[in-house]
Amino acid sequence: MSKANGNGGGNVRVEIYDQTYHLRGSDAEYIAELAAYVDNKMRLISQQAATVDSLRVAVLAALNIADELHVLRRRYDSIASDYNERAEQLAGALDEVLDEGRRAG
Repeated sequence: MSKANGNGGGNVRVEIYDQTYHLRGSDAEYIAELAAYVDNKMRLISQQAATVDSLRVAVLAALNIADELHVLRRRYDSIASDYNERAEQLAGALDEVLDEGRRAG
C-alpha cells in the first residue's frame, strides 16, 4: 500500500509497490493520492498477471492508466462538443429574439 510523508519543504516520500520514492511538489496530499492510485493499480495488476517482475507490472499499470485517460478524454471531448453545439443554437435563438425586439421597438 502506498504511504506518504511530507516534510513541509516540498519534498514528499511515497511508497509505491514496496519501493520508496522521494518526490517534490507543492501539494503533498495530492502527490500521496496519486501514489496511492498507482500503487493500487500495480497491486491489482500483479494479482491478475502471471508475473512478479515489477517493471512489467509498472508498464501494465501505466497502460491501464493511459487507457483510462484516453476514455475520459473522449468522453470530455464529446460532452464539450455537445455543449458548444447547444450554446451556438441558444446564441442563435437569442439573436433572433433580440432582432425581433429591435424591429418591433
